[in-house]
Amino acid sequence: MPGKTDLAEKLAGFSDQWAPRIVARYNDNEVRLVKAGGAFQWHSHADTDELFLVLKGRLDIEFRDGTVTLDEGQLCVVPRGVEHRPVVREGEAHLLLIDPADTPNTGNSETATQAVSI
Repeated sequence: MPGKTDLAEKLAGFSDQWAPRIVARYNDNEVRLVKAGGAFQWHSHADTDELFLVLKGRLDIEFRDGTVTLDEGQLCVVPRGVEHRPVVREGEAHLLLIDPADTPNTGNSETATQAVSI
């Protein structure tokens, strides 16, 4: 029988920001939790779309031609190849990301923080 994952419990288990934690896997995908604050770096993913779901707080996703603001319970899918920069302007945000397994969080393995399982 499949188990369940308590997202609040998992989020309580770490404090570092912009360091994704893998909380589940399905097919060839990873479900990741991220605590975020301030601005992340500009980047894109050449081979995959990127899904951002805000669990807590507010997230701006800056694009070269504008900004999408996400509140709690809202999500945005950034199409592959589109340069973007996630920014938390106040406090901390908690995010759920879904990415293909082993996708670097910056789209570039040389500058990435590798996601780890918790």
